[in-house]
Amino acid sequence: MGFMDSIRGEFIDIVEFLDDSRDTLVWRFPRHDNEIKNGAQLVVREGQIAVFVNEGEIADVFTPGTYTLETQNLPILSTLKGWKYGFDSPFKAEVYFVATRQFTDFKWGTQNPVTLRDAEFGMVRLRAFGTYALRIVDGGKLLKELVGTDPQFRTEEVAEFLRQSIVSQLGTALAKAGVPMLDLAANQQGIADQLALTLTEQLAPMGISIPRFVIENISLPPEVEAVLDKRTSMGVLGNLDQYAKFQAATAIGDAANNPGGAGEGVGLGVGVALGQQMASALAPQASQPAAPAAPAAPTAPAAPPPVPVASSAFFLAIGGQQVGPLERDAIKDKITAGEVTRETLVWRDGMDAWTPAADVAEVRALFAATPPPLPPAVPPAAAPQPPDEGTPPPVPPTA
Repeated sequence: MGFMDSIRGEFIDIVEFLDDSRDTLVWRFPRHDNEIKNGAQLVVREGQIAVFVNEGEIADVFTPGTYTLETQNLPILSTLKGWKYGFDSPFKAEVYFVATRQFTDFKWGTQNPVTLRDAEFGMVRLRAFGTYALRIVDGGKLLKELVGTDPQFRTEEVAEFLRQSIVSQLGTALAKAGVPMLDLAANQQGIADQLALTLTEQLAPMGISIPRFVIENISLPPEVEAVLDKRTSMGVLGNLDQYAKFQAATAIGDAANNPGGAGEGVGLGVGVALGQQMASALAPQASQPAAPAAPAAPTAPAAPPPVPVASSAFFLAIGGQQVGPLERDAIKDKITAGEVTRETLVWRDGMDAWTPAADVAEVRALFAATPPPLPPAVPPAAAPQPPDEGTPPPVPPTA
């Protein structure tokens, strides 16, 4: 400070701070040799407090209002100075104006993802970002712990420290919440409120509180989000059969727009398959009256033959050796020759294990049917006897 500033300070009798920076937390009132006139006016506006410091020791603190600086309203400073009968101008003291309003322009974010364990997806890595508000609740503690003798302490000087404190608590807060990853969006506000309380307790020794904390977004790594998008797409599609038909119809249009080459063959095959599906869908309508026959259309290419049925050949265990595969006729010949019995083990593709021939319906049918035993003989019924006509009565005597 130059000579003119020191002279000008002798005539200034108003101590105040008009904050036009919007980012100043603490501002020290500039005065040559820290001299303040007796009877000077102190103006503390809303959102401020004024802290008087004498030789490095915090003295009086003034809340919003206008004060005349005299012995009566400087009790602590008067005690420190030892003024028993008043004091003459000037007196020495440092005056720090501390902003107590909310500072709402703080942002935070995770530079590296936070690793958590999720019940459904296992280990996941989450990123998050948002905003928060800061307020000074104890100017004395802030001066002791962070400001020191800094004449203008700005928000940028504490922003990185606060961001690191938030990130250190974020993983713990998410883990303690016990919320599944897919439900984090619905529980963001509750997690944010808990973080605000935790950070306020952690920063209380520095005179700082976090009255408002906002989580704007919690996101996953891009590759995990891509997998979730595919899973969501499958859920949106719903009926995959209908989707396949739609894709087939789209392929026909693409093939028509690309004549020549392999497109024609692909379009023809897809067209035949789609035609068969449409014919199946229209089959129940056959009972309706037939429409007048249309003129015969040019003969379409023949459809491909049906896919051959898988072979029904069996392997047999005969004499401890594997024989086959044998078709039904060959198996029947061995049954006739007595080489294969009902207890002979058989197997073919699709069966879990070797099974007796009697337990396999297709092989059991090749054995000759054995009639059941005859029922016991029934004795012939006795011939019916003529009814007894009785003895005639005696002849009556003649007259």
